[in-house]
Amino acid sequence: MPLVTVTLYRKPRPAGFKTAVLDAVHAALVASGVPEADRFQRVLELDAQDLRIDARYPDAQVARDDDTMLVEVLWSVGRSVRVKRALLADLMRRLRELGIEPEKVMVCFKETQWENWSFAGGRLLHA
Repeated sequence: MPLVTVTLYRKPRPAGFKTAVLDAVHAALVASGVPEADRFQRVLELDAQDLRIDARYPDAQVARDDDTMLVEVLWSVGRSVRVKRALLADLMRRLRELGIEPEKVMVCFKETQWENWSFAGGRLLHA
């Protein structure tokens, strides 16, 4: 089950905006092979003084601004670079359709092994 965190650098954002972004992330995950029911998402919103980043870090072709967002996907080890590239292309297309500039979206994949997850009740699945 991926744990998705979207960090927004301008608050507050409307609930509809957050839902649309989370739905786009989830749809891209599902298209990459994640089961539809595997959804655990959260949104963090920062005040302007809580972000310290170079406007073009590390290779942005457009200067980042208050519309910058970070999408973190924590999931199990084993996805190939091909799967990640396809997911990124799909996600950027979906975000572009929402009017979000892909150059202002950072995505971070974090991987962990099954024995590092306890989804509920202190149980280790598949370990």
